[in-house]
Amino acid sequence: MPYLRLARAPYVMAGTAAAMVHALKYGGWRGLAGEMGARMAEVHLGSLVEREIAVIVPVPLSRVRQRQRGFNQAELLAASVAGRRGWPLLTGALVRGRHTRRQARLSPRERLSNVRGAFQVVPSRRSELEDRHLLLVDDVLTTAATAQDWSVS
Repeated sequence: MPYLRLARAPYVMAGTAAAMVHALKYGGWRGLAGEMGARMAEVHLGSLVEREIAVIVPVPLSRVRQRQRGFNQAELLAASVAGRRGWPLLTGALVRGRHTRRQARLSPRERLSNVRGAFQVVPSRRSELEDRHLLLVDDVLTTAATAQDWSVS
């Protein structure tokens, strides 16, 4: 399965950027995802990496959070990036098998522990991910704990 090769973010989580992420996640301002995704799509990943990307995969929410919010902000962001870059969007192949605590106030060590083993590839969809270069999209990149755990799923 995949491994983590590169991590990038279009903005530092402070000021306006932090307010936008908060409004998207907790205020339900779904319309922000288009603009935020546009900024993500502009991030230069390197020509070799960009040529190798086969599919975009959003980080899944737990069922509990999906019910609370009514949407997955990472999926909205990923759809925006996919539309701007022309890469296919793959949803439902990666699932969060268990509910995890919010990462925001956890230390780097706690973040890694919190998400360890939380993500699984849906067995019937494994072939859609195997031996492919994937662009994993999430709303916040701090320690890359989510990407690290997912990359060994």
